[in-house]
Order: sequence, then structure tokens, then C-alpha cells
Amino acid sequence: MDKKVIIKFNIIAIISIIIIAICVTPISFQNDTFYTIKIGEQIAENGIDMQEHFSWHEGLEYTYPHWLYDLITYHVYNFLGFKGIYILTCILSCILGLSLYFVNVKKGKNHVVALVFSSIVLLLMQQFLAARAQLVTFVLFLFTYYFIEQFIETKKKRYAIGLIIIPILIANFHLAVFPFYFILYLPYLAEYFIACRLEENIYKKKYIAKLEKKIKKLEAKNKTTKKVQLEERVKKLKERDVEKEKARVDNILNKFNIKKHDSVKILIVIMIICLFTGFLTPLGTTPYTYLIKTLQGNTTQYISEHQPIILAIELGAFPVLLLAIVVIAFTNIKITISDLFMFGGLGILTIMSRRQASMLLLIGCIILGKWIIEFIKNYSYGEYNSYSLIKKITSKLGICIMFLLVINIGVVELENKIRDKFVDEKEYPVQACDYILENLNVDEMKLYNEYNYGSYILYRDIPVFIDSRADLYSPEFNPGINIFTEAVDVLLGNEFYGPVFEKYGITHLLLKNDSYTNRIVSNVDTENYTAIYSDEYFTLYEKNNI
Repeated sequence: MDKKVIIKFNIIAIISIIIIAICVTPISFQNDTFYTIKIGEQIAENGIDMQEHFSWHEGLEYTYPHWLYDLITYHVYNFLGFKGIYILTCILSCILGLSLYFVNVKKGKNHVVALVFSSIVLLLMQQFLAARAQLVTFVLFLFTYYFIEQFIETKKKRYAIGLIIIPILIANFHLAVFPFYFILYLPYLAEYFIACRLEENIYKKKYIAKLEKKIKKLEAKNKTTKKVQLEERVKKLKERDVEKEKARVDNILNKFNIKKHDSVKILIVIMIICLFTGFLTPLGTTPYTYLIKTLQGNTTQYISEHQPIILAIELGAFPVLLLAIVVIAFTNIKITISDLFMFGGLGILTIMSRRQASMLLLIGCIILGKWIIEFIKNYSYGEYNSYSLIKKITSKLGICIMFLLVINIGVVELENKIRDKFVDEKEYPVQACDYILENLNVDEMKLYNEYNYGSYILYRDIPVFIDSRADLYSPEFNPGINIFTEAVDVLLGNEFYGPVFEKYGITHLLLKNDSYTNRIVSNVDTENYTAIYSDEYFTLYEKNNI
């Protein structure tokens, strides 16, 4: 291949991916972004004290699960405002897209497929490209997969060093996903242990060793007859047709493409070392306890990104899983058992939790890309050669067609969001917060707000009843309180709000106009609450006779 042609194609690919990444990055922020700014400010000014400072509930402890990302986000916001956070998110999206392309090229050895798959993944992952810590860990997990694969193949130290550095970064950028780092090792360990077990069957080593121990015991007891019988048995086992048995096992290994890599032994040592990297954070043992506490509670039952997905309507995961099933079931390409375990495991995790669709798209699409390339090689007529296609794309006509296609994709994506604002006033009470700050004493009020927009309220320096840090308001993290469940029950109408508001001494309500609670308060409970502010999307009530 002509290196100049490949360099030209890489430049085209890089520009294309950057354009797509910027165009698909949402302009409007998700609720987590707002509390991220305030927590970063708190850390910058007072350090990490493991205490909550933004709710009017007293004595709550907070774990700061992505303290480093929060701190960086605050400094960017302090320098450039919301525009700076948007630029940072676009940069991270570009890094993710380019990392996808790089890993796809390295693993699939096909630049065209790498470009196509990287672009498709970016388009399918729009919902995950938010100003949140997960955007950093997506890149880290992508390189975890790549470093593991490269270390197994080459045993080079730089990949081992990378594997040790990555969990340290995860523990500080987004410790909630720290355990997932180790899940990525499991397919390779499983493949290695299966290969070892099959190899063990060739010689029956364990069984022979057991018999030899018995022979030594019989020799010590001078039981000659039994000793001779066992020695004959061991001799026959050792003299059997090992080559024939080896051929049978080799056939199984080749059929299922199972490989025994000796480097996996070192990989296990690296994994054990990485288990202790969670302590390299100012948060103590939180990387080891956070996920366990979260799973013990009920917060994941109500948060949409933790819900099981419905494959038929999941635009990202469903086509990927369907295509993989077709490739596995209806083609005769060789698939390594580690790839099959990795893809299958990510598929199961995706079905269990919607947020794992991101990992299926990121890592699963690299694996699927390798399978597609293998399929093309096996079923192409004549000699397979991707270089001819690369030459066509890097021609003047090819470059024009490529950029017209990319620009068209970008325009379509931008049309859907060009009028968006950083803060969507349909979702967040911008004007209502203005009114509160201008007319009420926030230090003396106990405001009730709903879960989804609490983060924006605290961003405006108004103490909140609850916000999207679900763990903070659950008994697993703050024993004796159950604010999250109470808030959800009121929001869904499972429990009448009266006792809850009485329990906490609520003085003001900030409700979305289309919420269940607002319909009850505005139509039925006017005796207890008076609307003192209202706009198109939100209404603020004050309790009578407070």
C-alpha cells in the first residue's frame, strides 16, 4: 500500500469524524451537568469534605463519585461559561470518535470499515454524548479493551502500564463504573481457562498425579501388590495414544477458535494489581463500595438509564445485536471465544440496563467490525483488497462525495438542535428561579421540587429538596433517610403528598405544570397553597399561614 494514500485517507477520516462528532453533540445540557458545576466549585473552594452542601436537609454525607471531572468542569465553566462546557463536550466527543477509528483500524485492519463503523457508532450514541463524566470513561474503557488485546498478542510493557493507569483515572473521574473495568478482563480469562481444561484432558495430569500420591503412600506402608497395580495403571495412562487425543482436542480448539495465550497469566497479575488502584483517590474505599450500595437500594428501579431496554424500540442496541446474530448464525467465519464472550456479555448487560448500550456500541461494534471484515474476505469474489476502495475515496471525486455525504449528515443533525439552548426552559425552571432569588429569602424557605430539575435549582444557589444525585437521598448512603423513595412516590402519585410535606415542613412548592402533583394542588388544594408565580412550564406555590 502507498503510505501517502493511507495518510490522505486518514486525514479525510479524521475530518469526517470530527464534523460528525461536533454535529451530534447535544447543545442542551442534561440535569447532571448543573450539579457538576456546583460540586466542582465546592471542591475548588473548600476541598473534598464528604459532606452535602446544596440540599436544605441537614447532616447528609456525599461521596463525590466523579470529583475530578466536576473540578475540571467548574474551571472550564468559570473561564468560559456554558459555552466552555459545550466546547469541552465537543472535544471529548471528537476524542471518542477518533479513538473508535484508531482502535477499529488496529483491530480490523480495514480503514474503510473503521470509518463507517466509527461514524455509525457516534450517530447511535447521541444520547450518551453529554457533559457528564461518562464521556471520559467511554474513552478509557475503549482503550482498556485495546490494551488487553494488544498485551495478549505482544506482551509489550507499555500496554501493561496503560492497563494500570486506566483504573486510577476511572477511580477519580467516575468511580461508579470502577468495577466494570474488571469485567472487561473476564472473556480472556474464560478463554484461557477453557483452553487449559481441554489441554488437561489430553494427559489427565491431575488424575495421574493423584494416583502417584497413592503409590507413595502404599510404598510407605509396604503394600506391594496394590502399589504394583497402580503403577501399571499409571504406565498405561502415560503410554496411551497421546497424539490421537491431542489431535482431537486441537480439532475442538480450532473449531471454536479457542487460543491459549501464555500472556494471560501476566494479565491476571496486572488485574490483581489494578484491584488496589481504587485506593489511589481521596475518596477512601468508595470505589469498592459505591456500586454495591447503589445496587442494594431501589434508585435503579426508577432512573430510566438503569431500566431494562425494550429491544424492538432501542435504535442503538437492537440493530447491532441483530446484525451480530445474523453473522454468527448464518456465516462460517471464525469467531474467537473471547470475542463471543465479550459481545454476548455486553449484550446481556445491555438488555438488563439501558446505560450499558453505550458499551455494546463502543466495544461491541469493534468486534462486529472484525466479523464483518472476515465475512467480506470469505465471501468476496476474487482476491480481497480494500486498498482499491481507499484509492477511489482519496481521488478528487471520492473526496468531494465523502465530504458532501458528511456535511449532509451534519446538516440533518444540526437541524434538530440548532435552535436549542444550553438550558432548556421547558425542562428547567429558569424564570421561576429568577423570581425566587429576587423575591424570597432562600435561607428561610424549604422548597419542594421534583427530581428531574433539582440540579438546576441548586445550580442557582437555591437549596433543594432533591436533585439527580439519587444515591445521596437513599438510606444506603445516608442511613435513616428515605427521601428518594418519598419523592418518587409523590411524583408518581403512589402516596399523597400531604404527610410528606408535613414531615419535612415544606414552605414552598416548585412544580412542573403538567405534573400529577401540580394538577392536584392547583385544582383541589388551593386552601393550603397559593400560586405566587407561574409561567408556561412551572408554577411556584407558597404554603398558607407559614
